[in-house]
Amino acid sequence: MIRVLLADDEPMIRAGVRAILATDPAVDVVAEAADGRAAIDLALAHRPDVALVDIRMPRVDGLTATAEMLRARPEAGVAVLTTFGDDEYIARALDSGARGFLLKSGDPRELLAGVHAIAAGGAYLSPDITARVIGRLRTSGLGRATAAHARAQQLTEREREVLALVGAGLSNAQIARRLGLVEGTVKGHVSTILTRLDLANRVQAAVLAHEAGLLTD
Repeated sequence: MIRVLLADDEPMIRAGVRAILATDPAVDVVAEAADGRAAIDLALAHRPDVALVDIRMPRVDGLTATAEMLRARPEAGVAVLTTFGDDEYIARALDSGARGFLLKSGDPRELLAGVHAIAAGGAYLSPDITARVIGRLRTSGLGRATAAHARAQQLTEREREVLALVGAGLSNAQIARRLGLVEGTVKGHVSTILTRLDLANRVQAAVLAHEAGLLTD
């Protein structure tokens, strides 16, 4: 079972998201929070595999809550669930360590896909958000792309292959199957990549892979 924490200050939204998650027998909502402070406390108490966290909540906002959850449990998977598609929120969510960004107005199938991807150790951005991020990368300028390419060259050829597949949104298990490796070896490569390139999480690694042109390669 994938254990999920749901944090949103609107009861109707929580009920709707819970109903969608209930359609998947592999997902279990173990706790619900109506504010960011409660979300942090419940995350520590219930240790969910995935936390779905709204951005705007009382007491503590969702991005601050995300950062605090991950300081306490770096292995946790947090996805920001919001109605706001603004680039500022996307950037702040990624910087806070979130591994997913899901729009409440998106397809319910995206929600389930995101929960499964994050629970498997991957990352997930809804298609609308992905388009915004990639568009921003394409207009970010040659200097940024050159710098990202130079950083990627610090890696071995195999590590760059793994980084490219992280950028494509694959989980460790999927990367292992694609490259004919055991999953533990892929996990080790990902850990090395994050450490060597000073990246906080897989989403930041995915962004760098796009900036460096590894997916094109």
